Amino acid sequence: MKKSFSNHLFWFAAALLFQACTNLHTPEKSASAKLTVAPLAPVNSENYWYQGKAEISTFEVQQARYGEDRTAEQVNVFVTEDFSAKKQVKLDDAAAAGADRVPVLKLNALRRFKTGIYDYSLMFSVFSPTQQTPNHALKSTWTVQDWCGHVFEQTNLQPDGSYRLRQFSYFEKEGDSDETLKPELLEDEIWTALRIDPARFSNLNNVMVLPSTLYFRFQHKPFKVEKAVISVEKGEKESVLNLVYADIPRKLAIRFETPAPHRILGWEESDGGKTTSRGTLKKTILSDYWQRHDNASEPLRDTIGLHFFQ
Repeated sequence: MKKSFSNHLFWFAAALLFQACTNLHTPEKSASAKLTVAPLAPVNSENYWYQGKAEISTFEVQQARYGEDRTAEQVNVFVTEDFSAKKQVKLDDAAAAGADRVPVLKLNALRRFKTGIYDYSLMFSVFSPTQQTPNHALKSTWTVQDWCGHVFEQTNLQPDGSYRLRQFSYFEKEGDSDETLKPELLEDEIWTALRIDPARFSNLNNVMVLPSTLYFRFQHKPFKVEKAVISVEKGEKESVLNLVYADIPRKLAIRFETPAPHRILGWEESDGGKTTSRGTLKKTILSDYWQRHDNASEPLRDTIGLHFFQ
């Protein structure tokens, strides 16, 4: 009787072990369920930006550097978050922040490309209030990394409407700098403000704009506010925002969907009539990407055609 009970116990334990091992080796089904992403749908801007998800878009990019065109890739991550008006950082406890809380639309844009044996990694972030006050980006940052060194730049909106601009650079000519400028608009904030309300840019003449930090970095020029004209060519399905500077040969055109939430379809920037970068949309998804940091979520990169580091 004891022997028979022992045998039954043995086979019962073996069956449990087999079942456990089977479960351990079938993560694909659960992983595929985790990898489902929300489809894009025509919704108004308010509902679109407050779904608890980020909009992730990938772009094929043609990037000029050192007199040659490079094949590049960019990912734009748009997401709303609660920001501190005083510290100009993301709030840890928005509920306790009171009047210091400012809802913003954040863009993290990352671009990478190769130049011969070495590569470039670019990233800029911009934080624009989703409400009308203040009607300017609170903050923007740029970082440029290559095998020669690292450059970081940050602009912060001041109470008087000016921007404090700090740059930290590996290169002696640029060095570390701290200055104050008073543009009416940052070129970098157009990307977020456009998503909130493109009508704001319908017809702006002689507006004082601080050009993109990347323009100054790649042209090796000091920071300077420039006069510009901004206009929007509005179409039924697609529209184009055009930024043309008066005294420097820089132009920027951003294609976007006319209906809300005004998804960005591509862009072209030029200097002296020559294209410096051109981006074309590949894929867009909505995802709570901050929850997708396990190995099982890596196939999401293929879903959006993202090939960084490959």
